[in-house]
Amino acid sequence: MATDYTGADVYQKEFDPRSYLETYYNPKSGFLVKGGYLNFALKKYHETFTVRGVKGETLIDIGHGPSIYQDLSACESFREIIGAEYTDRNREYYEKTLRNEPGIFDWTSVIQAVCDLEGKGTTVEQKREKLKNTVKKTIKGDVTKSNPVAPLVLPKADCVMANLCLVAACKDRDSYCNALNNISSLLKVGGHLIIVEVLNSTFYWVGGKRFSSVAHNEEFIRSAITKTGYAIIDLEVIPRKYDEYDEEQYKMSDHDSIIFVLACKLRDI
Repeated sequence: MATDYTGADVYQKEFDPRSYLETYYNPKSGFLVKGGYLNFALKKYHETFTVRGVKGETLIDIGHGPSIYQDLSACESFREIIGAEYTDRNREYYEKTLRNEPGIFDWTSVIQAVCDLEGKGTTVEQKREKLKNTVKKTIKGDVTKSNPVAPLVLPKADCVMANLCLVAACKDRDSYCNALNNISSLLKVGGHLIIVEVLNSTFYWVGGKRFSSVAHNEEFIRSAITKTGYAIIDLEVIPRKYDEYDEEQYKMSDHDSIIFVLACKLRDI
């Protein structure tokens, strides 16, 4: 069954941040935890910002939703992180998480996992404080606009990161390529682009609402990024893990694999 495109207005009206986090990131039952996405993403982010030494003044985390895990390694390598997210509820939830307000989704086990990867003896509370101090603000962001942070005009960043963003925000492959070009306008030449998302996905469910997704594969991602003026530094794809005893995982999202891309911007297009 085809899923009608769920555009920005649908996200603003119907996307429930807490339901999303519990569905996909609950330590015991989350579909992106059980399917291998989260551990893979944490490992690749750690490699990118430590082993590969990607660093700089400013990182823009675009389409961050209500999650913080993607910024836990980045906050050690950049002086500031600017969040950019379309929906008001997601921005609010992200800010509440940074402040560690009572009743929010508990990221403790994920934060501890990142501290363990870094191996510096950092405590969970120290990492929380580091992240809170590094994320300077979160602003309205729309990847379908030529300037995704309009009406603001930001200095070009050293790194732009899109985590499960473009695949969900775009209607088709053409709009995906346009959105990729749009977010690239935020990045300086020589800066780094990081994309982590799922492949061959047409839908996912949050709180009883079916959201659309662009079905694309590794070949398409490679081509789109290269044509947008990048040299790919690191690209890795892993298959989704399945639990033969859990039929619900097939109903919640139909992606079959996970991709990570690190690329360097060679030129403006």
